Amino acid sequence: MKRLLVTTSFGAVALSTLLLVPIQGCTDLTEAPPSQIVKSQFFRDQGEVLAGLAGVYAQLRGTLDDYYNLSEISSDEMVVPTRGPDWYDNGTWLETHRQQWTATSPGTLSFMNGAWNTAMGGVARANTFLDAVQTSSVPNIPSIRAEARTLRAFYYYLLLDMFGGAPIATTPEIKARPRATRDSTFKFIESELLAVRPDLPVTRDAANSGRITRGVVDAILANMYINAGVFTKDGTPTSPIKATAYNSCAGITVAGGLDACQAAVNRVDSLLNASAVYALGDSFPTFQKNFSPDNATSKENIFVVKFADATDLGLNFVMRALHYHQYTPEPWNGFAALAQTYNAFDASDKRRSIFLVGPQVNVLTGVPTTDRAGNPLVFTVTIANVASATEGEGPRIYKWPADPGHVAQNNGNDFAWFRLAEMVLIKAEAELDGATGSDGPLALVQKVRKRAFTTDTLSAVSLPVILRERLFEFTGEGKRRQDLIRFGAYTQPWEWKTNPEGQEARRVLMPIPQGQIDANPLLTQNPGY
Repeated sequence: MKRLLVTTSFGAVALSTLLLVPIQGCTDLTEAPPSQIVKSQFFRDQGEVLAGLAGVYAQLRGTLDDYYNLSEISSDEMVVPTRGPDWYDNGTWLETHRQQWTATSPGTLSFMNGAWNTAMGGVARANTFLDAVQTSSVPNIPSIRAEARTLRAFYYYLLLDMFGGAPIATTPEIKARPRATRDSTFKFIESELLAVRPDLPVTRDAANSGRITRGVVDAILANMYINAGVFTKDGTPTSPIKATAYNSCAGITVAGGLDACQAAVNRVDSLLNASAVYALGDSFPTFQKNFSPDNATSKENIFVVKFADATDLGLNFVMRALHYHQYTPEPWNGFAALAQTYNAFDASDKRRSIFLVGPQVNVLTGVPTTDRAGNPLVFTVTIANVASATEGEGPRIYKWPADPGHVAQNNGNDFAWFRLAEMVLIKAEAELDGATGSDGPLALVQKVRKRAFTTDTLSAVSLPVILRERLFEFTGEGKRRQDLIRFGAYTQPWEWKTNPEGQEARRVLMPIPQGQIDANPLLTQNPGY
């Protein structure tokens, strides 16, 4: 157990900097996160309160590790080949891609345990903070509490997506808690977001970039509603969860008695109507801006994880994908896109430029580079054998370019969990599923595609088209697993996953790591594990 330490007065420091402060906290809701902060001696002014809130935000960076990796590597979008002595890691990466996990297998004990702990750690941090400030009289405390509750709801959203129901905790009290059903967890998150939305501002100034707004609430809700057909289903041993029957939001009733599809459209419309705050842009540079080192000024990014070009505070995506000789310090040469993903992109789609294929250069200098044997470095489209790949096999996703001001592996590009482009495609999907909207599905999809094509030839939209468009727009953004599940495609075979057990419907929910159940016997395992 690590202690929550805050040893500096933060009264004059902007929260945009505080959001990056790594504050250690507890990752197990059955334990109380001990703290060296005494409430009567801290949280006395707004600076101290915001410093405490920063610890709840800081946990967001951990979502780009195990939760993100599972969302991508267990899908048809990415694979991590074994390259000589690199990236075998007890078979965890290939186990994940092939969907061969069990409740006690290496990938589960590593990645799934990490995803569970990161989300639960965020909940614990939020509960500790909310308990500490419940009687605070600092200015704007309702809005600050609303931020913490929104963050707690998002951490529960991650658990809902990956594991189903979760233990619901709203206090730091020490006790074991049983899992709520998935539907109950969905309703808890929804009720929390609806309750805090009025207390949040519509927008923030540049000094508070990255802080929660009403738009963040709308984006999370829109995503939940479009996934309602999945997110409200657990499955039982006698009635197992299915892999194809829950991909519709129609017919699911949510708060206010609304159909979930219509509720999704309503939330998207609230974002589209806030044109002074959010804008899609119609040129390819506006697409690229969402991922650049200065993307804090992007008007499309709604809910971001803040990063900085400073020690231990930066985004490390360049390290995961690039070859050892393409960047300084030496990258890890791991993650690759599948050939079927790269080949799915039309050659005229400008978004295809996110992939690195063919002869390669050092991304910082532009100088052609070599592999470790001194030969020109060339990235291939295909991988002959993921269990024994060469240094240059596989396209690399280079969507978040290297930061010229990087410090070691730390790049200052923010990461957006929700962008306006996703909201537009959610609206198109909901309308195809029966909701009423002001724009037709084709016009909505064309709005997103406009900046990627000189001449767009798309003339019709269907649900399969929406799934393809989401691949083209969101490759590498941690969306693919969720999308495949919603469209009933997660258990289908793909490159390097042809094993029958990887096609079982139980795979749409991850197993609760056995170590978590051992620590909290009130937890129940997902069916099939």
